[in-house]
Amino acid sequence: MIPETEESKKVLQSSPFAGCTIMVIGISVMLFLVIFSVVVLFRQFDAITKFTGEEPVRIKVVGLEDRETELNRLAEKVETFRLAVGDGKTAVLELTPEEMNLAIAAYEAFKELRGMLGILKIEEGGVHFDISFRLNGKPRLAKGDEGRIIGSDSRYLNGIMIAEPGLLGGEVVLQVRDIEVEDADVPQEFLDQMSPYRIAERYVGSEGIGTIMAQLTDVKLADGVIRFEKKSGEVPKDTVTDEELDQASKRLFTVLGIVASVFLLFVAIIIFVGLRLKKRRERGV
Repeated sequence: MIPETEESKKVLQSSPFAGCTIMVIGISVMLFLVIFSVVVLFRQFDAITKFTGEEPVRIKVVGLEDRETELNRLAEKVETFRLAVGDGKTAVLELTPEEMNLAIAAYEAFKELRGMLGILKIEEGGVHFDISFRLNGKPRLAKGDEGRIIGSDSRYLNGIMIAEPGLLGGEVVLQVRDIEVEDADVPQEFLDQMSPYRIAERYVGSEGIGTIMAQLTDVKLADGVIRFEKKSGEVPKDTVTDEELDQASKRLFTVLGIVASVFLLFVAIIIFVGLRLKKRRERGV
């Protein structure tokens, strides 16, 4: 914000043209920012339309019939890990894709993931997820039964997401490396906006999963499994770096910085013109 000095006050008083021009420029810049934001928003929605579909793809949920032995083995493994973590001991929980899919199907805590996410395989480069994520579509005027002014039609991101697990703020997150969609390319900008994907956000601060998650000291991939680790006496810390976290926001702040610089340049030009007009009038007196 540019401070208002005595000299600038006198300029505005002696030059109504300069004052009006500054106001016009200010309003114009404000309108430009609004229009710029709307155009960018709609361009983003148009880009998203190219790699999303109008209908979801139902992700297969594994059946539980005749799986008592596997369910008991999984429950025993998870409970052993939970008790060890609760006692502050060193513990490791290794889960295969089959065990994680079974957990999604069997445990009520994971019911929101059913039909929208499944684990295909685990490789050194990341976990391969079969996904059908619901996204907001392009804004439009709401229909009569929607009860609001602006509405949108849902879009669905159907494909394979490749991501690596990490820890951020006592939460298990996914660092999205790639999303493969049939007959379409997903832009890097979208991947940056989506990563880290907070798959476990709903459990933060809750008892059970949330309590255990907050005490993890590492989560990584090894030999076709995901390893959740708790080392006794070690303070949990983030494994997702600030650079990875700020990739998308850096671009946003760069654009906003350019726009702000243009605005300040306009203001400086108007003030300069006002001072020149003032000096000319003084010489003409």
